[in-house]
Amino acid sequence: MLCVCVATTTLANGTPAADTISIEKSNVKRSYRISLYPDANQKVVFFSVRGSEGKVYQLYVFDIEGKLVRQAETRNKETIVIKNINKGVYHFEVLSDDVHIGNGKIAVR
Repeated sequence: MLCVCVATTTLANGTPAADTISIEKSNVKRSYRISLYPDANQKVVFFSVRGSEGKVYQLYVFDIEGKLVRQAETRNKETIVIKNINKGVYHFEVLSDDVHIGNGKIAVR
């Protein structure tokens, strides 16, 4: 399943500003629901996973060269905030107990 989310910053007068965060994601395991939602006004991404109770989920974010630039962890149904994302294109992986459950792309423009 592929999901695309886009958030654009708007100025107080309603006109679009320069910042846009887009997310494309795929769930590899259907028994999990990965949520990544952008907020371009605050330049953050919200991350959560719904799956098995008691599980821990890891989010790994890599730059275009494959360098790990962010790592975050959450528990089932908890939401965390990824802040201060620089402009660029990133690839992400979501794992639990070393099992790959999802991946995708984050673009900050």
